[in-house]
Amino acid sequence: MIFSITIAMKNNTLTLFLSTLVVVALLFGCGGKTPAPVSERIAKAWTAQKVDENVATVYTKGGTANVRNYDKFRLDLSKAPTVSFTDFDGNTFTGQYSVPSDTRLVLTGLTPSPTGTNGTIEFTISGLTDNGVTLAREGNSQKTGNTKNIYTLTNP
Repeated sequence: MIFSITIAMKNNTLTLFLSTLVVVALLFGCGGKTPAPVSERIAKAWTAQKVDENVATVYTKGGTANVRNYDKFRLDLSKAPTVSFTDFDGNTFTGQYSVPSDTRLVLTGLTPSPTGTNGTIEFTISGLTDNGVTLAREGNSQKTGNTKNIYTLTNP
């Protein structure tokens, strides 16, 4: 009799422990929100925080020894699918944009056509947060001397 009471108490304790474990797992494991798609999260106006040309940092926002001034650089994706892109030299281009995958941003139909692009510029997206994104330009930028550019952008 004592033996069966001890087994019953162990079973109740085990059941209580497992039930508590399931509740905790549900609260912490399933309670988080699913992030919005990249196409929605990137739909903001972005400015340059840091720019690398061929692995050399040429611009840091607020820096005093910048090689190139990207203060005018702006990539406005806030009115999907329309894009307004202002390059470092102040020239502004308008067109359309798409996010065909979580790691690609494509600007098309840019007018006037940026130097050497035929109106299309593609980027690889990385490090997307609410306030920042890193874009690596596919192909080289003729405007900056055929450099491979990586833009670390911030949402003002």
